[in-house]
Amino acid sequence: MIHVKSAEEIELMRESALVVSKTLGMLAGELKPGVTGLQLDRLAEEFIRDQGAEPGFLGMYDFPNTLNISPDAQVVHGIPNDEPFREGSVVSIDCGSIKNGFYGDHAYTFAVGEIAPETQKLLEVTKASLYVGIREFTLGNRVGDVGHAIQQFCEAEGYGVVRELVGHGLGKKLHEAPEMPNYGKRGRGKKFVEGMVVAIEPMINLGTRRIKQLRDGWTILTADGKPSAHFEHDVALVDGKPELLSTFAYIYEALGIESDEEHEFRKNPIVL
Repeated sequence: MIHVKSAEEIELMRESALVVSKTLGMLAGELKPGVTGLQLDRLAEEFIRDQGAEPGFLGMYDFPNTLNISPDAQVVHGIPNDEPFREGSVVSIDCGSIKNGFYGDHAYTFAVGEIAPETQKLLEVTKASLYVGIREFTLGNRVGDVGHAIQQFCEAEGYGVVRELVGHGLGKKLHEAPEMPNYGKRGRGKKFVEGMVVAIEPMINLGTRRIKQLRDGWTILTADGKPSAHFEHDVALVDGKPELLSTFAYIYEALGIESDEEHEFRKNPIVL
């Protein structure tokens, strides 16, 4: 069952999403060679609580940490540890929060120093595919329209589109209907209606789309050991069009990046 949100609830969800956006922005300034995932995890938990929110992932399904930290060939659900990050790695950080009774859920893949050109292109294409998918989240379109757009965009570059892990509806539960795959056929699946809120999150591999899981029961890896990228936004359907609740603006401020990629999905600019 799809839980449609009122305008007031969407504004509360925006607050939850921005807690995560600000947390990722803070982490962007801390992530560098020699830093560990556990260090970032402690910083994130404190930062989220200081914003009057609770970590959304900590303890959920018995997950032991605040962040999912997934370097290099790890796709998602990596458990933070004390292994230092290396120059040339990529690190996907997925973070959740609970505020006002609603979840925020948001992810970004960071480069640690200088990375290989082919990996840099993977990050750029994966992030671009996120917005390709978001453009399809319009009144009357269907789940398959979003997935098809992402799949076609990424497969045209020769990348593997993960099938087993998907985006999802978002609200008072972290995972609500509908599931939002990053592959599919146009005109298939649930129809989008005003007031829906979803997390759209391409998970794209440099090589094969196939994955495997570590014995820890959480960490998902590419089957061929090549890098993976993961970008995620929280999006509401408002006046028939997609409106971003989350933002990468805090990350870009920390990293000195200028971008107008989010402008078409916002009524009002983000005030930093």
